[in-house]
Amino acid sequence: MKLRINNEELDFRAAPETPLLWVIRDHLNMTGTKFGCGKGLCGACTVHADGQPVRSCSIPVSAVAGMEITTIEGIAGQDGGAHPVQLAWQELDVPQCGYCQSGQIMSAVALLAENSAPDDAAIDAAMEGNLCRCGTYLKVRAAIKKAATDGGAS
Repeated sequence: MKLRINNEELDFRAAPETPLLWVIRDHLNMTGTKFGCGKGLCGACTVHADGQPVRSCSIPVSAVAGMEITTIEGIAGQDGGAHPVQLAWQELDVPQCGYCQSGQIMSAVALLAENSAPDDAAIDAAMEGNLCRCGTYLKVRAAIKKAATDGGAS
């Protein structure tokens, strides 16, 4: 099979019903996307399919055939460096354990691509379902606002 991930056409062998997460991690060795719950409830496995956030643990690879998939490894800024959302995350020291953060960042990037100046309600709605056992939700919200101010839709 072939899949377009991070602007690259990649070949792999997997059954069509294999969850996208396992293709990304086990077949293509991109380990930034994390396994959390396996049911699409926690958000740790969030990637973009044609720019929309999806839970890669619960979507079969066959469902995204022909779509552009973007993982945390593929969100570099226009200069090739860190994305403005990643920079805001670092500057505000958002992560504690860090496990959920790639999914949080992917949801935030998708939000800012659609809404360059989200208010608290828009942030809360977009981030709903991205669980953080460490409770960094207030820092996540602050980082999204900072990224929006700093040009987060890059």
